Amino acid sequence: MAVKIPYVRELEFEYGECVEVAPGVRRVIADNPSPFTLYGTGTYILGTGRVAVIDPGPADPRHIEALVGATAGEEISHVFVTHTHMDHSPGCRLLCEHTSAPTYAYGPHGYGKLEEGVPPVEGGDMEFQPDEMVKHGDVIEGGDWSVECVYTPGHTSNHMCYQFREHKALFTGDHVMGWSTSIISPPDGDMTAYMKSLELLLARDDDVYWPTHGPCIVQTQPHIHSFVEHRHEREQQILECVGEGVVHIQEMVPLMYTDTPEFMYPAAARSALAAVQRLVDTGALECSGGITLESAYSLPD
Repeated sequence: MAVKIPYVRELEFEYGECVEVAPGVRRVIADNPSPFTLYGTGTYILGTGRVAVIDPGPADPRHIEALVGATAGEEISHVFVTHTHMDHSPGCRLLCEHTSAPTYAYGPHGYGKLEEGVPPVEGGDMEFQPDEMVKHGDVIEGGDWSVECVYTPGHTSNHMCYQFREHKALFTGDHVMGWSTSIISPPDGDMTAYMKSLELLLARDDDVYWPTHGPCIVQTQPHIHSFVEHRHEREQQILECVGEGVVHIQEMVPLMYTDTPEFMYPAAARSALAAVQRLVDTGALECSGGITLESAYSLPD
């Protein structure tokens, strides 16, 4: 869902072209534009000689060929995955045909919710299993680069950001994007976890964010504050809707997402459901049955 945020507009690009976007950072953009990916998945290459790849992207042979060509004469020694949506991790299976580099991630799809008894839900890359599972604070060293793992559940339960430590550059996956807020879709998506993960970034001192979709973010703190404010505004809209007798999420969405195309309403409803879940958890809303898109919600007495 679009929100006004401070960012740096980038130069034009061509699909399959490898561009050095910062010292020690190259990027190749996959040809998979959509309302959810903007102009496509940005796969990053860290370092020189012995390099790391972040988010190989969709299972697109042309994109993988572009990555392999961009690293010709070099060794891909590590492959990092931020999370297991279909535009991020499936490319690992094609990339492994060209490199023996291990894959690193928090875990397979849905892993962050398993302890709560929530099984993995469809819509993710169910085949991906990382060679190495990483946790918050882990540091992985390569050739002329090192990466700190920053666990940021919310968009998905297994979402991990990675900081290029030598340049204090955080690769934010879909947790923080450069053109839109993230869709949070329960049960794997969790708005309370997402907000806590935003607070985690506010406590850090990263100089720049490189999201998988959209331009780099150089005003990191204002950007995060704008996201937090946006979520609070959505919560207030929901409370106002319920107070005015609009008690079903499907009826709230057209009132709240006035700048969103109608074909995006199902995705907007999923994020609204995540916000409602958070409001119920904090006692700001009540629900007599289960928390679903079809349930009716009320304000507490």
